[in-house]
Amino acid sequence: MAHSFLIEPGSWTIDGNWIGRDGHTIPLRGKTLVSWGKDTWFAMVTKLVFDDDTPDIVYRYKGRFDSATQRYSFVMEHSLLGKAEGEGWLAPESIIQRYWALKDNQRRSGFDTIYCVNRQTYRWSSAVMSGHRLTSALEARLSRSAS
Repeated sequence: MAHSFLIEPGSWTIDGNWIGRDGHTIPLRGKTLVSWGKDTWFAMVTKLVFDDDTPDIVYRYKGRFDSATQRYSFVMEHSLLGKAEGEGWLAPESIIQRYWALKDNQRRSGFDTIYCVNRQTYRWSSAVMSGHRLTSALEARLSRSAS
């Protein structure tokens, strides 16, 4: 299946849950905007809004895609982790990416799997770690917004 998320410019709505280390689950919603510049450069902004008083989380990506290998690298500004770098792979049915916070004494990093249900819908599973311990997880549905 050809991917539409990340590979094509567009707007996606997010509906899901955030799970904290203590097991507390918080419903969330949000939006992701993907844009492409010249050649193989992309930008992506994601904002997560929680149903309680938890502060919003914002991810701002800028990356470069290598179509020959179906891989990409990126830099990210994350509202919880600060500056981060990462890499991603396009697998036949999912997009897999890993990132790590820069200059971070807690050795925080994250891992995402974005599974393609169809061209209009993806399932997003994400985890953030501090060292070797999970600190939070996210599960959500990404749905392409109408243009």
